[in-house]
Amino acid sequence: MVSDISPSTTHQSRTLKPGVVTGEDYRTLIEACKAGGYALPAVNVVGTNSVNAVLEAAAANRSDIIIQCSNGGARFFAGEGLADAGKARILGAASMARHVHSLAKEYGICVILHTDHANRKLIPWVEGLLDVSEQEVAAGRPPLFSSHMIDLSAEALEVNLSECARLLPRMARLGISLEFELGVTGGEEDGVGHDLEDHADNAHLYTQPEDVLKAWDMLSPLGHITIAASFGNVHGVYKPGNVQLRPEILLHSQQYVAKAKGLPDKPLSLVFHGGSGSEKDKISAAVSYGVFKMNIDTDVQFAFAHGIGDFVFSHDKAFRYQIDPATDEPYKKFYDPRKWLREGEKAIIHRLNESFQDLGSKGRSIAA
Repeated sequence: MVSDISPSTTHQSRTLKPGVVTGEDYRTLIEACKAGGYALPAVNVVGTNSVNAVLEAAAANRSDIIIQCSNGGARFFAGEGLADAGKARILGAASMARHVHSLAKEYGICVILHTDHANRKLIPWVEGLLDVSEQEVAAGRPPLFSSHMIDLSAEALEVNLSECARLLPRMARLGISLEFELGVTGGEEDGVGHDLEDHADNAHLYTQPEDVLKAWDMLSPLGHITIAASFGNVHGVYKPGNVQLRPEILLHSQQYVAKAKGLPDKPLSLVFHGGSGSEKDKISAAVSYGVFKMNIDTDVQFAFAHGIGDFVFSHDKAFRYQIDPATDEPYKKFYDPRKWLREGEKAIIHRLNESFQDLGSKGRSIAA
């Protein structure tokens, strides 16, 4: 892949082979992000067009990347024609993962594969994907995913942690990590979410350090974990002032756990949900406090739609007629799906260029 990034800017103490990273390689990539003071965009995908655009953007920026799917994205990837929605979620996520596994190495960067926001009713989806990964590992291949997310933040802390503790050992045996949410991220992400009433004063939107320590004590001995700690973040975009982002909460949790357990600075691997529309200074602060992953979905969806919409509006006759009524000229070169879908891909790439810059990951891939 062609890149305008100087090779000297990509130096890291350890490099990895290009492709999907799992197990110890996944941990190595996270530690490289934290040590280097940068984070990776985590982009939700729904089809091969969005997957390919994300890979292309990462390669062009010489950045590693996180590709993830929600339950709805996985369902769509499998095709709306499948009647069994539960089975379709598993098949779609597996199909997406295999597509990435087959291409990632050729793009010359490291890719983290992740599933997003599984609440109580979606636990069977994750367990089904673990079944598939067990089959892959038994056949001598890597697991399909680098990590899975369990989001039981709407339930009592004890219930949240006990379910994570039940699933984590199975993940750990496969070299898969667990991401879980403490506190709640406001808004909705593909049917999983929380009300935004009074969130400026809602303690549930601001994770407490004591809860983080309790989670660390219970879960870290069982396997590798990453934490989506809430600091006022919300899914989607919102008017300024509607939610008060307080990334210093992440620092307080890092300091609290490090002091309590006698650990080095920033022992936690933290995740920033709801990155779309966030102020750039808040993004930088969160990254400096140990965030290695920032979810960006809404902005990427809009970019894809905007790129296609602009093309359609500019060539509107081609989407109403096969042939120009006045000149008899065919319009095929405009309505060909490869034309307008490519415009959507290019718009995704353009938006992600900004994210790589904001998160400091541009030019810092650790892929050899």
